[in-house]
Amino acid sequence: MATLTIQLPNELERALEQHSEFSRVSKDDVVREALQRYLCVAKLRSLRSTLVHHAQSRNVHTDDDVFQIVNSQ
Repeated sequence: MATLTIQLPNELERALEQHSEFSRVSKDDVVREALQRYLCVAKLRSLRSTLVHHAQSRNVHTDDDVFQIVNSQ
């Protein structure tokens, strides 16, 4: 496993420390999970942007448009 050193603003470090103590989860685990979630959300947003552009180029703009296409097949 790789090691990463980061600098946090004091307020964020205090919040991390409090959460870690309250939840009885190590700060490493909290940060690791938060980073994993952040990266997943970023990837989903990127995919969504690509898919929205692709759908709009085919005149699909709403959920109803998608449901109509799915139900017609």
